[in-house]
Amino acid sequence: MKIIDLTCQKRPVKLKRTFKTALRHVTEIDVVDVHIKLEDGLTGIGSASSTWQITGESLEGIVAAVNGPIREVVLNKNIFHLRKISETVEKSCAANTSAKAAVDIALHDAYCKTYGIPLYGLLGGKINSLETDMTVSIDEPEIMYEAAQKRVAEGFNVLKIKVGNDQKLDLRRIEKVRSAVGNDVLLRLDANQGWNGKQAVEIIHLLEREKMGIELVEQPVPVDDLEGLNFVRERVSTPIMADESVFSPRDAFRLVKNGAVDLLNIKLMKCGGVRRAWQIADMCEAAGVQCMIGSMMESIVSVTAASHLAAAHPNITYYDLDAPLWMEDEKMKGGMRFEGNAVHLPDVPGIGFYN
Repeated sequence: MKIIDLTCQKRPVKLKRTFKTALRHVTEIDVVDVHIKLEDGLTGIGSASSTWQITGESLEGIVAAVNGPIREVVLNKNIFHLRKISETVEKSCAANTSAKAAVDIALHDAYCKTYGIPLYGLLGGKINSLETDMTVSIDEPEIMYEAAQKRVAEGFNVLKIKVGNDQKLDLRRIEKVRSAVGNDVLLRLDANQGWNGKQAVEIIHLLEREKMGIELVEQPVPVDDLEGLNFVRERVSTPIMADESVFSPRDAFRLVKNGAVDLLNIKLMKCGGVRRAWQIADMCEAAGVQCMIGSMMESIVSVTAASHLAAAHPNITYYDLDAPLWMEDEKMKGGMRFEGNAVHLPDVPGIGFYN
């Protein structure tokens, strides 16, 4: 079954509230939807979002990569040869991981529709419902206090707290959030590269002494500071997770081999799609390192695809899939459905979207 067309369309999506991290403030995201058409009329959809500070890709760059080298290697290929096409997409150009991910998602969607199965089923899915955490943006402690209370009232019992731009203020932020939600809510910290190794150790030690109940700390040091990750992990009891330091299976291998982390956060926009994400999860499983499936500020299309992967892989045991809940005017039909902190995947062919 040949692929006869590949097109992409840009659209802005406004957020309900400003998303703030140590790296950026976001009020609206730029989305590129990718559509693949087969000769029998079936279509597959994928999407990508521009995230300058993480992947380095602009909206225009994503469109250029999809319409240029990626489209060239995809057209007229047989969708039945999914793995080979996915490998070809990976080699079509350097970097451009979000563009590759969008096309890879669309390929998997079309392939699953051809066989009439959901993506999590194709991947050998273990479940089709997950429980996600909810992010509290970095802000003044009092504002984070109120936001944390609201998120718990909405049904979330695991919060990801954004910190990382001021060590002393970060401590106050964490203390305020903990006082807002009590002791029964799990807190995950995401520093988004905002500390150096010594700062991270100092603040984590203090949190451990104060018994603040921190489940894990994500990306405490800059992306290329492997020694810093190692330094922190060896000196604290709290599990350390890598995020921005992991773009590829090779990155994951390097981190695991060097004992630099306890956990890894996999994101489709960083690694280039479903196939590469699965490779990372497999490698980590062999090494005894559990994984989180995460997302940046992305469309519900790509986050739904990530959720299918998480529902299928046994080594993905942490879930950070709240991005669609931040969207004000997401107009896509179908996909993942939220019920409090529960994420439900549609039991329909593909990833679950319809025209």
